[in-house]
Amino acid sequence: MSGPIEEQPSLWQQSDLLSLVPQAPELAADLEPKAASKVDPGPALKRDRRPQLPPLTGRSDATRAAPTSLLILDTETTGLEPSSAQCIEVGAVLFHVPQRAVLSQVSFLLPAQANPAEAVNGIAAAVTQLPQPWQAGLQHFEALLAAADAVLAHNAAFDAQWFGRGPLPQIHKPWICSMDDIRWPAERHLRPAPSVRDLALAYGVPVWAAHRALTDCIYLVQVFERCTNLEELLLAALEPKLLFRANLSYAERHRAKEAGFRWNDPVRGAWTRRLSEREAQALPFPVQPVDADPLAA
Repeated sequence: MSGPIEEQPSLWQQSDLLSLVPQAPELAADLEPKAASKVDPGPALKRDRRPQLPPLTGRSDATRAAPTSLLILDTETTGLEPSSAQCIEVGAVLFHVPQRAVLSQVSFLLPAQANPAEAVNGIAAAVTQLPQPWQAGLQHFEALLAAADAVLAHNAAFDAQWFGRGPLPQIHKPWICSMDDIRWPAERHLRPAPSVRDLALAYGVPVWAAHRALTDCIYLVQVFERCTNLEELLLAALEPKLLFRANLSYAERHRAKEAGFRWNDPVRGAWTRRLSEREAQALPFPVQPVDADPLAA
């Protein structure tokens, strides 16, 4: 899976967590959303509610149709930087949004001489070099890509950078990030930028493995199958976004963190987050757009 490595709980821990979430008050409290909420001028920031966004209804953005088909994809790589690493696995699922149904899926390995990230993804370089029809898998992937209205990945900024390199095709479809672009319902008690594991658990999806590309795609599929308002979430996720920095004092930095802003990423010395204008207006503290957005290129 893309991005920083996180420790995965054992299988019995995951099963216990699933059964305890609706029962244990201390666990539920730990999962309370940390995003900033809309407040009246003056009172301190509350931590149990999120900003109330203006509705899409009546806005020009609302006239757009939600994607009918999503290509949900994930990559496994030998490192974090494309300049010094390569993609060694691609997993993808073509998902029909109105029917909440899987149409087709594919997973394939790309041959590699070495894999320094084997401890993370469990893919030995020698396995990638075994005889396999990876070219046919790539062709299947390209057919699924052509059939999709949009591409979705968890931490899409990471996955997108591997396409257009080596044998992987460039992707010109709209990208949706299920970690940063989708504003998950507050009642799911998710922190900003949740992991795939936390997202799955919040929707009652058992977590039985991690860090293989197709496995993580299947988790997202099962989450979407449980989303009654998926079209609304996808429409909001596709709103144009700009990089904003929080204008807060050092003493108030916790407010930016709770609202999902990141320190030093991608702008050094600032709390920043990519937001739509609608989301920026709903924040309970001032923000300003970053003139040079490193992610806009």
